[in-house]
Amino acid sequence: MGSTSAFHIRAHRIRVAIVGGGLGGLSCAIHLAAKGCQVTLLEKEAELGGKLQRVEEAGYRFDNGPSTMTMQPVFDAVFAATGRRREDYLEFQPLNPIARNSFHDGTIVDVTTDVAAMEEGIAAYSPEDARGYRPFMNESAKLYRLAEQEFFSGLILDWKDKLRPSLLSGFSRIKPFASMDRTLRKYFCHPNTLAMFGRYATYVGSAPRQAPSIFNMMAHVEGGMGVFAVRNGTYSIVEAYARLARELGVDIRTGVEVQRVSTERGKAVGVETEEGFLRADAVVVNADPLAALRLLVPEEKQRPSTKAQRLDRLEPSVAGFVLLLGSRREYSGLLHHNVFFPEEYGREFEDLFNHRQLPEQPAIYVCRSASAPFSEKRSSLFVLVNAPAQREGLNYEAVKEAYADRVIGNLEQRGLQGLSRATRPEEGGFRRILTPDDLAQRTGAWRGTIYGMSSNRFRQAFFRFPSRDRDIRRLWYVGGSTHPGGGTPIVTIGGRLVAERLLEELGQS
Repeated sequence: MGSTSAFHIRAHRIRVAIVGGGLGGLSCAIHLAAKGCQVTLLEKEAELGGKLQRVEEAGYRFDNGPSTMTMQPVFDAVFAATGRRREDYLEFQPLNPIARNSFHDGTIVDVTTDVAAMEEGIAAYSPEDARGYRPFMNESAKLYRLAEQEFFSGLILDWKDKLRPSLLSGFSRIKPFASMDRTLRKYFCHPNTLAMFGRYATYVGSAPRQAPSIFNMMAHVEGGMGVFAVRNGTYSIVEAYARLARELGVDIRTGVEVQRVSTERGKAVGVETEEGFLRADAVVVNADPLAALRLLVPEEKQRPSTKAQRLDRLEPSVAGFVLLLGSRREYSGLLHHNVFFPEEYGREFEDLFNHRQLPEQPAIYVCRSASAPFSEKRSSLFVLVNAPAQREGLNYEAVKEAYADRVIGNLEQRGLQGLSRATRPEEGGFRRILTPDDLAQRTGAWRGTIYGMSSNRFRQAFFRFPSRDRDIRRLWYVGGSTHPGGGTPIVTIGGRLVAERLLEELGQS
């Protein structure tokens, strides 16, 4: 009893500065504040949310950024940790069917949690693949349970963590050197099915022929556990986290840019901002460390393995070429989530990772966002095409208009008739193009990527950028490039794990 009380007294004295207000930083702030820490969260932009933003313009509303929401219990747990109910802050609505997959041959498969319906949809073009669906989903569920037990339950900071017996056992069971594609081909042979499930590699910014088989768990995350929409759009998650954080006493300051992490004798002691010095017992950086390290930590304080020139040797994940399209027309053939696959899906990854160019034949994702609050019929479409990371010689500004026209033309050929004209401002429409350059400028994303480093290599997939700085004590990182990885629920988990480990270490110091 006495040791517990002493811990809480110590925790009340802990001051933590969090740099960046994405979901990972907000999650970390909430869990720290719930334990009595004095938390200040600093966000350089006017709005919180990081890559997840809301855009309202010309009578249209878009969720710009993550749109497919999964793993609802993760979000419930954030509020439960503070003695609150998620339902009082945030409303989820299950989607079923989950997504519409449209293939080049005219076949359409709607992803659903109904196993028999999925088998029927696949059987329309491949009875053989339909027979493999149920066994594949069983393996997908097993992979998810392994990930949940071994990768979502704790940080991997040092050799002690890496040599944990259960983790080593887990590695032996997931066959870490087998690719997603190799596993998929044990169950399926038709190009449509291989594309439909291989696309889950892009959820971690990678390629199905290179990403480890563990990421086949995404089929279970969506088709087994379900996908939900968020009332009033996915940005409502940011608003709910921010409201909860403020209720817990977190001092959230937007429009404040951190210039440097301050150190004394190898320990983080606060941050320098435009408004002056903010002292802290620990600093958490919720910005991609692959980029933030250059800006916030002097290179002479970094060990050789984390210096800028070494970081540049990492393979980046995919970036995103985004169109926000407001149309005065409705498109009844669209669900909330839609994917239009090209004739040869594999060529996209050759373009992205080998040639490092915009795909000649991209898969096109379309999210039919919440419609604007107007009486007339209209559509707000978030359109995403995977794009290569920023590199020398790739000028997005010079090619973006022509490539946008090409993507829109492709969608018109696939059934969204009149889209180009309907999105013109003079027709009451709206069109905005966002490239990796825009994401890098707004969020500090490393090379404009969505997920930081790719998961195409063993080390990058399973051992992300360290959540705790190797050189500076009491400096921590949260976000998609750190453990356990990218994705809205996963960075939320990462924020909690960092908060717990940070408190554990400070409580023992």
